[in-house]
Parts: sequence; structure tokens; C-alpha cells
Amino acid sequence: MNLAVIGGGPAGLRVAEIAAAGGVSVTLFDAKPSLGRKFLVAGVGGLNLTRAESRERLATRYGGPGMPTDLWPSLLDRFDADALRAWAAGLGIETFVSSSGRVYPAGLKGARLLRRWVARLRAQGVAIQLRHRWTAMGPGSSNGSLRLEFTNGGAAPVCFEADAVVLALGGGSWPQTGSDGAWIPILERMGIQVAPLEPANCGWEVPWSPSLLAQAEGKPLKNIVARAGEQEVEGELLITRYGLEGGALYALGTALRAMKKERGTAELHLDLKPSFGVQQLVAKLGATQKTPGDLLREARSRWRLSDAACALLESRGPFATPAALAAEAKDCCLHLTQPRPLCEAISSAGGVRWSELTGGLMLRQFPGVFVAGEMIDWEAPTGGYLLQGCLATGTRAGQSALEWLKATCGR
Repeated sequence: MNLAVIGGGPAGLRVAEIAAAGGVSVTLFDAKPSLGRKFLVAGVGGLNLTRAESRERLATRYGGPGMPTDLWPSLLDRFDADALRAWAAGLGIETFVSSSGRVYPAGLKGARLLRRWVARLRAQGVAIQLRHRWTAMGPGSSNGSLRLEFTNGGAAPVCFEADAVVLALGGGSWPQTGSDGAWIPILERMGIQVAPLEPANCGWEVPWSPSLLAQAEGKPLKNIVARAGEQEVEGELLITRYGLEGGALYALGTALRAMKKERGTAELHLDLKPSFGVQQLVAKLGATQKTPGDLLREARSRWRLSDAACALLESRGPFATPAALAAEAKDCCLHLTQPRPLCEAISSAGGVRWSELTGGLMLRQFPGVFVAGEMIDWEAPTGGYLLQGCLATGTRAGQSALEWLKATCGR
């Protein structure tokens, strides 16, 4: 039983781990000179492994067009947040839960976890082939086998035959790590439907005035509520030279993209003081008549506005009355022109459509070929959900490939 895993990110590593533990001969291919490059980049600021939430709560964090409604509860039943923490502990990596519910490895970084993970794979007998970029797949020389072609810098392609294949090549964000979407034309030539890759968990562009940027560029909007359509989230944002970044924005990405496609622009509504109503804010300013400039200065002090919030409100004024200023602070509407480029995004939406896959994540048109990770058309917000999703789909694809091999190879 011979399994080829193409892609050395978290999903592919998890597939290889499961298959090798099940007694399968595994060869892992990656186009880059080392494994887990995006995994390491994601952990630069502190590797967020998962979220300390119930399976039911975790399942609600994942979305995607055409996604089976029972899919994520089923995936997380096999590999939820507790299972992920136990898996890390098995590698000798202790984890802890932050006050926000995010789960981190001790020391926060991912390099030690990755080293131990790769060492386990090598100890399991997994063969690792680096600098191998996948270019084609077709029938093999024996009945039911698959022939894979790779380039590795040589004049002729490198060929490999496998009894089953798992594709885990990532989406299209951070292409320098190998997640570049180069697999899309290969699958499309095979007749597989792929939804176009789009930036998810990304910044959006806003046409700021020079005066606002002079005051607020690089400064945060903290403790706000952001809304897009019917969806709203608490969090914070960062004003940048091109627009906005931040977790509150990332969580609204699906709604913002849909609005952009429908209207040509996307509206983001900010409540800069969510703990108070309009009348409460007016009362805090007092009854004294003030000029528009005095109003904002009083609001900075009495509402405890940040520099970024003050700059944002000033750019929307002047305000003739306290009520007008309070109303703007409670519902500041920003027009977002477009998301930042895919190469800058933390993750991507789009990928292999769910209609192409069985419940075991096997391609319906190509028995014995499975897909895992961000190649599939799902998305989730940052905060541990992306890595949890990659490992959960990798677990399902690895188990499905193992079962397939045992059934078709007569073991």
C-alpha cells in the first residue's frame, strides 16, 4: 500500500502521520526546500493552535458555499480542540488557554512543534521529497494505480506511482510559502470544478483623507463593534495607509465580499462606543453650548476616545449638536472599495467545490484521490480556527485514504 501526499503544510503532515501509523508506505512531496513554511510564518506572532470551545461552537465558525451542513460537526467529532491539544502533548508540546480562549503552545512559537512533528514522521518511515512541484496526474502502469509527475529542477519530469493520493497544497495566500494556487489549472484540466480563490481574513481599502492619516495611521480603534449587513462582531481595527486591518474586519469578510459583489462597494458600520447609547453620550457632554471644535475636544475627554477614533470622527464632521456627534459615534459608516490582494491575505476562500467531494473528502471523479486543508472551498476567521480546520480535514482525508487502501489492496 503506497500513498503519495502532495503538500507539506499542516493538513498534509497530518495525513502522512495518520496513514503511516496505519501501516501504509507514505511519500510526502513539497515544492519548497523545507516543510511547514506557512505554519512557521503563522506562528511568528504566537502560534494560535485552536480555540477552547465545544465542538458545537467550533462547528459554527466554518462556512463555504455548498458545504454539507453536517460536515464540520462530523469532522470535529474525530478531531476537535481537545484532541488537538492531546496531539500536541503527544509531541511533548504543552499548551495553555489565554484569557480570550485561544490555545497556544508553551513558548508561543511553532518551530519546536514542527521539528518534533517532522521527526515523528521520519521515525514512522515517511519518505520526504522536497523541491518537488506537482505538475500532472494520470493512470499508472498497474490496475488502479496513479502516475504523478513533478518538476525538481532537472531537465526531465520526475515520475512516481501510488495506490492513492492526497492533495493538500493549500490555498492562495502567502504564495512565498508555497501556498500559491498553482494546482488549480491541473485540477481544472482533469474536469474538477474549483471556485476562484479570493482573499479572506484580509485588510480592506478605504479612501482616507491625508489629514486623517496624519493623525491616525498605524493607530488602533479598540473596544468597538463592527457590522456588515446583519452580521456584527466585537473587537478592534487598525487604521493603515490603505484602509483597515484587524480581527473585527476579518470576521466580517464573507459578508463584505458578498456586499461588494452585489453593490460594487462594501459598507462597514462602526459603533465606537458600544457600552453607551446616544442619549447617554449626549448627557456625558453636558448641556453647555459648544462650537463644533469644542464638541469633539469635550468628547475626546468625556467619552475617552482614542486618537484614531477622534481622527475618524473629525473627518466626518463638523457636528452642530452633541446629538449629531453621538449618532455618528454610534454608527460611523465607512465605504470599503476592495479587499487587499490575495497574496497579502492570511487565508483564502474558494477552492475545490464540495460537490466534487464525497463525505470522506475523495474526488468523486477520481477514486483514490483525496483533498485536504485550504484547497477545499471553506473559510473561517483567525484565532485558531484555520489551523484546527486544516488538521481536522487532514484527519478525515488521512483516515479515508487509509480505509480506501486497505479495501482496494485487499488488507
